[in-house]
Amino acid sequence: MKIGINTEIAFTYLVSRRKQTIVAALGVTFGISMFIFMNALITGTNEYSEDTMLNTTPHIRLYHDNELSNGRMLNRFAGNKTINLISNPQLVPGDNRIVNPDAVTSLLKQRNDVTALSQQVSANVIYSNSSVQENGNIFGVNILEQNKMFDIASTIMAGSLKSLSENANAIIIGAGLAQRLNLSKGDYIKVTASNGASKSLQVVGIFKTTIKSIDNTKTYCNIPIVQQLLQKDRAYITDIYINVKDYYNAPAIGKSIEQLTGYTAEAWQSSNEQSLAGKKIRDIIANSVVITILIVAGFGIYNILNMVIYEKIKEIAILKATGFQGAHVVGIFIRQAMLIGFIGAMAGLAFGWLISWTVSKMYIGLGNVTYLPIAFHVKHYIQGGLFGMATAFFAGYIPAVKASKVDPVQIIRG
Repeated sequence: MKIGINTEIAFTYLVSRRKQTIVAALGVTFGISMFIFMNALITGTNEYSEDTMLNTTPHIRLYHDNELSNGRMLNRFAGNKTINLISNPQLVPGDNRIVNPDAVTSLLKQRNDVTALSQQVSANVIYSNSSVQENGNIFGVNILEQNKMFDIASTIMAGSLKSLSENANAIIIGAGLAQRLNLSKGDYIKVTASNGASKSLQVVGIFKTTIKSIDNTKTYCNIPIVQQLLQKDRAYITDIYINVKDYYNAPAIGKSIEQLTGYTAEAWQSSNEQSLAGKKIRDIIANSVVITILIVAGFGIYNILNMVIYEKIKEIAILKATGFQGAHVVGIFIRQAMLIGFIGAMAGLAFGWLISWTVSKMYIGLGNVTYLPIAFHVKHYIQGGLFGMATAFFAGYIPAVKASKVDPVQIIRG
């Protein structure tokens, strides 16, 4: 295949200084491999953190929030013939129930963006076994619906979710709570609410999420159990958990659901702002490191091309004297820079994958993290290759323009 004369000259300059070419290409290789590895590590960590959040948090939580007293409420009581003002408004007492939760759930199921729903009622309780007591939270749920949303079955150490759905007086407890109260599958645990109501429930399952705040305090039971502990009727539901197709769009979907139902819809981003802030910080750190490395690699290419121009100044003058235009000279050195960038980019992509794969086999063995979380996404390799080529282009452009302005008459005269 025939290649242009400019490419041939660029290749000749490239191989005439092999050591400098290798050093420049290694700079690009190192920059891109670090780009690949840092993105794989940060993305893997972020995905793990996000999965952990979404395994315990619904995309949207629908609930009846407390309301402040307002003029509208007073107008209904005192009438509109007087001007009704409220000073120092207070929260309006209420049980925060969702009115007719089955109708609300049915309405939400008609939405195309909703993938799963689960009604829930919870209570702060005291767990006890003999004389040992622990504080915690009991959640009355339809366990099979909750499992669709949070994959609770994957955390079960003993027993099964089906046992809870088949046993009206059953409970599934966290591994930390089971250890603190010395409980095993089949044992009974006493649950006492703040109002004094209590129930004795059989442990039919033990789960372990490796998150101590959950494993030490959280339990699941059937909805009627919590309603009885709170001394409420069978229609008493305080929360509806909602999962949607595009969970990144949960805030906008939540606002739409608020307008539809009149209840407060809290997106998972609102309840996990601290974790999301940590994700942004990690992204900024990774991008800063990678950009710095690529800039350093770019300076390496720039310095090498400057040296080539200095050493080949007479040859450049001869080229221009024989009819080469400034644009041709620019093309020669841009091609040389791009060849360096291409070699470095290909090696960097391969080396970046190798580092990422090697690190992904690093055993951690803490909590539910077996190996270091590493993400392999094609877009990172495409971005890395493009960034490497772009760095090489801009690093070669300034020396190329400098070479194109050489005056052949002055150089040949000496």
